[in-house]
Amino acid sequence: MKVQCVICDRQMVLEDDSPAAKKLRNRPIHTFMCSACSDRIKEKTEARHSTGNFRLYHHHAKVDDF
Repeated sequence: MKVQCVICDRQMVLEDDSPAAKKLRNRPIHTFMCSACSDRIKEKTEARHSTGNFRLYHHHAKVDDF
């Protein structure tokens, strides 16, 4: 299966039986990111998290009282 990284546009070939290929085939809304881009984002996120200024905002659903 040919895939393309959403960040660097590098084209790669995944084996058809791999879990990543199955995920992309069954759920086409998921996107593929190469390992180099994934590692770079992970390192930068961990660096921002270690500074103490990183805040992860969670969506809180409002409960309507009837």
